[in-house]
Amino acid sequence: MRVILQRVTRGSVQVNGSIVGAIERGLVALVGITHSDTAAEADLLAKKTAHLRIFDDEAGRLNRSALETGAGVLVVSQFTLYADARHGRRPDFIQAAKSEVAFPLVEYYAERLEHEGIARVEMGTFGALMQVEIHNDGPVTIVLDSADFSKKE
Repeated sequence: MRVILQRVTRGSVQVNGSIVGAIERGLVALVGITHSDTAAEADLLAKKTAHLRIFDDEAGRLNRSALETGAGVLVVSQFTLYADARHGRRPDFIQAAKSEVAFPLVEYYAERLEHEGIARVEMGTFGALMQVEIHNDGPVTIVLDSADFSKKE
């Protein structure tokens, strides 16, 4: 499972011209699922997302988490995080999980964010053509890949 976190002053998702999810100050989480991912990976990365200290404290240091600041999280599924562009000019997406695997895990990740204490969790529309508006703050962009973490965290 891969999650690209972008700290934002605001973010939103539109489908067919209508806003389906929006947050003010917080995180946009672009979420990719691969074939071997399970609820364990979603649990791990939701906990990491909620507790990662990437918001400024009074001294301007990255010392506060989304939980501590009351930040919202906008979750957007993005199968292209598993693109393989090593060969040729057209990436393949063989490592991206099919929708019947990915959809429940993206939803579960969002549910686990709420369980961790994130007060406002919004979502894009799985499988839809989305226009994602991201006002990156900092800019701060963090890549989380479940393959990089021990399951014991």
